[in-house]
Amino acid sequence: MVTLRNAKRHLSRRRDVIDEALENLVQDRLTGTDAPAMNLASDILLAGGKRYRPILTLLAFEAAGGEDESEVLDLALAAELIHTATLVHDDIYDQSKTRRGKPTLHSTHGVSHGIIAGDYLFVMGFGLGGRYDEPIVTRMADTCANIASGELLQFAHIGDLATTPEDYYAIIDGKTAGPFATACACAGMVARSSAADVAALEEYGWEVGRAFQLVDDLLDLTGDVSMGKPRGTDVHEGKMTLPLIHALTMLHGVEREQLADVLQNFSDDRWGELTALLESAGSFDYARQLIENHIDRALNSLDLLPQSDAKRLLAEVAKRSGSRRI
Repeated sequence: MVTLRNAKRHLSRRRDVIDEALENLVQDRLTGTDAPAMNLASDILLAGGKRYRPILTLLAFEAAGGEDESEVLDLALAAELIHTATLVHDDIYDQSKTRRGKPTLHSTHGVSHGIIAGDYLFVMGFGLGGRYDEPIVTRMADTCANIASGELLQFAHIGDLATTPEDYYAIIDGKTAGPFATACACAGMVARSSAADVAALEEYGWEVGRAFQLVDDLLDLTGDVSMGKPRGTDVHEGKMTLPLIHALTMLHGVEREQLADVLQNFSDDRWGELTALLESAGSFDYARQLIENHIDRALNSLDLLPQSDAKRLLAEVAKRSGSRRI
């Protein structure tokens, strides 16, 4: 039985399954006609990471009553490949120099090669997901389309001080929470679970994904290099994350004008000003409370599912998503 004490070991076992499957996929493709593309993409694919999406896919499948892990493994790999493809392209959009402590693909091989590698990983991922029944393929296609829409919406709000919380959630639901929700729901479908269980798993994915992104926003403002999130990337790029949106709403007069100036003319020597203004607005506490709310909703969504080790692990992942550690 899974307990709080041994949850890390059980989660590590699932991560090992994913890592081994990815390594096997890479080795297989390195002997095929697409070897040049896989050789280009393999470093970032095998660079590590938390593997949240594929791990949740495995756990959702088990929690929905699935027994043969091999039935859902391609779906789990598809989730990771598509996610990695978006990271490669994001690094190009953002002109990032490092990813997970290593040089980004486009910075070592050039933008053209980065685009090709991202496209290749995306096609590989969708090819694996395309092995499933039509309803699952349709969900995956819709989710990938929404990722693109979320990216475009985020671009539209770069530096936009009038960005609303509704705009923010539309962006993160497309880019982050939607893929979590789809991975969990489709895993339930592969397990041939009831519509009610699939809906519960989908809701769980939405809420965990939202909590995950909010934690990412806080890390950008506080910094944690050990988690691959140095301070200030989003602020420098003009991305309107929820703590900033909240502060712009709550502050008035001179403080509101000062915050607007900080964001429009940001440099590293203004961190003290920015932090003080966010503290004054209560924006850090606001974001932390929202994270707790999303985690609570994720836990509540699991109530419908029968008790199992996988359900307990899903609950543990939800709790740990508040600190981005699993």
